[in-house]
Amino acid sequence: MVIKTIDTIIDKIGELTQWFASVLVLLVCIDVILRYTIGFSSAFLSELEWHIFSFFFLVGAAYTLKDDKHVRVDVFYARFSEKNKALVNLLGTFFFLLPFCFVVIKGGIPYTEFAFRLSEGSPDPGGLPARFIVKSFIVIGFGLLFLQAISLVLKSFFILTKK
Repeated sequence: MVIKTIDTIIDKIGELTQWFASVLVLLVCIDVILRYTIGFSSAFLSELEWHIFSFFFLVGAAYTLKDDKHVRVDVFYARFSEKNKALVNLLGTFFFLLPFCFVVIKGGIPYTEFAFRLSEGSPDPGGLPARFIVKSFIVIGFGLLFLQAISLVLKSFFILTKK
């Protein structure tokens, strides 16, 4: 039940991030066309691109983990049995991913709160006024990654304990 709930939430968020990828491609194309045809460039467009990329990258990481599409050096892993893969996933997630997510979330919360309290915006003229929003993606993204890591630990545990 917990696994299914987490996976469903991450799937919905993953679908949302896919749309943001399309928006990002369109935005970059518009920016490049404007820059090289009429010489128009703006801090607003540039910052919007990296804000969307930040959302896409940070919030989409959990979806990537859920579908096992993350980068892995699988010289040995690819040849492992299902149980050995589950053991590697369980140990790696439990001892590395979960603690790393915890540290980033713990450090990111005061960082994000401070940015919200200041209503931090871009220091560049014409830049985006709400930089604090992009900083919140750090906590949100790693929170979702933490949730997906719990799902992966449970899935791995069930694979290891089934006969």
